Amino acid sequence: MKDSRIEERDTTMNDTKISARGVQVYYADNHAIKDVDVEIQDKTVTAFIGPSGCGKTTFLRCLNRMNDTIDICRVKGTIEIDGEDIYDKRIDPVQLRRKVGMVFQKPNPFPKSIYDNVAYGPKIHGMARNKSELDEIVEKALRRGAIWDEVKDRLNAPGTGLSGGQQQRICIARAVATEPEILLMDEPCSALDPIASSQVEELIDELKENYSVVIVTHSMQQAARVSQKTAFFHLGNLVEYGDTDEIFTNPQDKRTESYITGRIG
Repeated sequence: MKDSRIEERDTTMNDTKISARGVQVYYADNHAIKDVDVEIQDKTVTAFIGPSGCGKTTFLRCLNRMNDTIDICRVKGTIEIDGEDIYDKRIDPVQLRRKVGMVFQKPNPFPKSIYDNVAYGPKIHGMARNKSELDEIVEKALRRGAIWDEVKDRLNAPGTGLSGGQQQRICIARAVATEPEILLMDEPCSALDPIASSQVEELIDELKENYSVVIVTHSMQQAARVSQKTAFFHLGNLVEYGDTDEIFTNPQDKRTESYITGRIG
């Protein structure tokens, strides 16, 4: 009998972290994602681009089973992480989401202190035996979120009292506190000003040293800046996937070219 957790696997021989085959997603009778096949690499930033409503976020939410929370949503096909089928009924979605962290479009800190925001996940998963271990986890996560120096003297202050950009970095710190292997980011800069967006982009570049990062973005400039791989979605189809430079300078599909040049979108 398999353990209910996603197993830790050695991926040094194969840099594919996520493998999706024949993925279909339905919201009741609406066919939102159509037969998507894609392999997402480890320690890489992969950008999902495409017009509004094309299926980027829907597919992203398949990767940590967030669509399970929507009653009318059905997912078909196979999605594997490190060779493990994440939709196998023996997989515990809570443990899966520890391994696959998520940052949302709008910063959503809990109405708690900065410290408690970041400590929340590690507490739930029993990652610390005592306060001193929890303190270490919180500091490490805040450092990884590139916000430790700004908040270290006010950890008991409410997270909701920070600026938008700081709140989003707190949310990133909260997501990495449970030591995930994959970080999903759904338009993490869309609610931020340019300076805060730039800080988050720099952080994304650093995060790929430790995580496989998948980012949904409406900004093609952002995708070009932060990602090594890009997937272009259109009307629920994955039209094209490849190296970011190639997708932007030499797309193979006319629909990709039309989107990048602004003729569709």
